[in-house]
Amino acid sequence: MKKVIYIHGKNGIADEAEIYKPVFSEYEVIGLDYKAETPWQAKAEFPKLFDKMCADSNEVILVANSIGAYFAMHSLAEKRISKAFFISPIVDMERLILDMMKWAGVGEKELVQRGEIKTDFGETLSWEYLCYVREHPIKWHIPTEILYGENDSLTSLETITAFAERTGAELTVMSGGEHWFHTEEQMRFLTEWLAKRR
Repeated sequence: MKKVIYIHGKNGIADEAEIYKPVFSEYEVIGLDYKAETPWQAKAEFPKLFDKMCADSNEVILVANSIGAYFAMHSLAEKRISKAFFISPIVDMERLILDMMKWAGVGEKELVQRGEIKTDFGETLSWEYLCYVREHPIKWHIPTEILYGENDSLTSLETITAFAERTGAELTVMSGGEHWFHTEEQMRFLTEWLAKRR
């Protein structure tokens, strides 16, 4: 049995897996329906879900989006995955948190003192989260293809390129693409990229 496991990003749903069925027509495509909101929660939850879903599989391909890719790298690096496709992955969470602190005008000292700080742009900054990220760097060795939008507001081209070089991943940059691939043009680019690279 050949399977594709899809892991959605923030505010996404497992049913988004439907998008990928035509590209992987000879695979069973399943969305991971998860509750985790932190990498340590993902580390506890994802392996159990993965093992349950893939017990009868002889080949597993991973498709993961944004923070879903980050959680996958933290929790599934030791699983038998033949290939991974990451769409707008978060690859340097420390950098992203420090950027968000800058946007919110929050220094490390203040974050230590307050523990958590809600921002005007809807994210909660957490000292515990930042410490965890620093103490648990990503170790990822699975063959990976990355699709990145040129205008991604969460991850710089420099950051994604450095990650691709460090892990041996193949990087494709969509000119004019955003972090969230959602327009007709972007979705066409995404599906053509998958069809070409799989």
